[in-house]
Amino acid sequence: MFKKINPSSGKISKLLLILAVAIVVVIIVVFAVIKVVGNKKVETTKSDTSTPEKVEVPKPVYDTTMQNIKFIFQEAENLGTVLKAKTVYDQDLKTTEKFIKIVVGAQNKSKNNLVQYAWDIGNIVDSEGRVFIPYDKAYFFLPKPDLCGAILKPEFEATPCTRIYEVSKLSKNLKIEVRVNDPKRQSGYLDIAFN
Repeated sequence: MFKKINPSSGKISKLLLILAVAIVVVIIVVFAVIKVVGNKKVETTKSDTSTPEKVEVPKPVYDTTMQNIKFIFQEAENLGTVLKAKTVYDQDLKTTEKFIKIVVGAQNKSKNNLVQYAWDIGNIVDSEGRVFIPYDKAYFFLPKPDLCGAILKPEFEATPCTRIYEVSKLSKNLKIEVRVNDPKRQSGYLDIAFN
């Protein structure tokens, strides 16, 4: 009734089963390794062929508004190394670097007058962080009357403020400080473009 099972055939079938499982495991491991290596090659290829990100150069800023005052860059002029006296009573001013004249307008965007000295322009800063203050000896070369800090009436034309600076010949990418002189003392910068 019962067939006699050959013990050696059972061992062979177990051995074949283990061998088959081992082959399947090896195949799975080989495919997994190929997939990982293939992905690394793809990642390497992607990073090698990717184009570098373009760095956007900020656009120049020629006007800005702070607390109801709109500052507008109007003019910059390289005056060279000598400021020629306008009268026989004055003296020429000389430098080994360069003089520049800056004109910035201020306009009142509020509904009321802004008091005298509520605004002004300040120092020049170059791309290296060097700071140049207004040249105080150039007083006689500025327009009369000096309108810097003048009372600003609502929505009138921009009031021009003119200053002369002594700046290094090596200075590039100059910016002029504009400021509101209230308790908060807010300031900003406008780019300078020469004629």
